[in-house]
Order: sequence, then C-alpha cells, then structure tokens
Amino acid sequence: MLVRIILFLILNFGALAIGSFFTSKGVPSDWYANLNKAPWTPPGWIFGAAWTTIMICFSIYLAYLWPNSTNKSLLITLFVFQWILNVGWNPTFFYYHQVLFGFVIILTLTILVGYFLFHYWNTVKLKSVLILPYFIWLLIATSLNGYILFKN
Repeated sequence: MLVRIILFLILNFGALAIGSFFTSKGVPSDWYANLNKAPWTPPGWIFGAAWTTIMICFSIYLAYLWPNSTNKSLLITLFVFQWILNVGWNPTFFYYHQVLFGFVIILTLTILVGYFLFHYWNTVKLKSVLILPYFIWLLIATSLNGYILFKN
C-alpha cells in the first residue's frame, strides 16, 4: 500500500510541478492581472494549499482503488487522461491565453474526476470521500475559468 501511495504521490505532484512552471509565470503577468475575475476568486496562497491537499488525498484514493479495480486498463486510461488534462490546463490558460480551450479542458477534467467519484464508489465505498476535495475544487476552478471566459 505504501509503495502505491508513494508512486501516485510522485505522479500527481509531478503533474503539479509541470503545471506550476506555467502558473508561476502566468499569475503575475499583465494579461492575468488585467482580467475581470470572479468575485469568489480565492487568494493565491489557497491554490497551493488546495492542490497539495487534493493530490495527497487523490494519491491515497488511487492507492486504495488500484487493487480493487477489476479493469486496470480502464483505470490506467482514466488516470493518464486526467494527468494530461491536469497538466495541460496551465499552459493552455496561462501561457497561450486560450481561455475557451482552458474552459473545455477544465470542464472535461471535472467530468472525468466526477466519473472517478461515482463510477468507483461501489469499489472503494467510503474511501471515495478522498476524491471529493479534487471534485469540489474543480467545480470551483471551472466556475472561475467560466467567469473569465464570459466576462472578458
């Protein structure tokens, strides 16, 4: 179990590290600073705390899910797709300034994480609460991206 948790922590925090490369340059940019942002946009430090908590919980969730999953190919495919979407949003939004495509990416990621939550609920039961922070955060992030899309 510990080996699975460590492996998923490395993979998930690797995704955050790659994404933060684009976020760290994008957040202080004139482009982002001049956007009309949602009134419920949290302060910057919340993002780091939220993503750290989310990836720890998600890694533990995946470590429990892996041995109980009957279709490992599907689980790997879903995880890889989630990983690509998670990493891909940052450069799409902050580097290329593609707000619409960023919205499509984050909406797809939200649906995918929701699929994890509901599809595998019977597999890992109450341990599914470990993916709730990810799903809830993505709902908020999708609303923030949507606000920027529609108000700029």
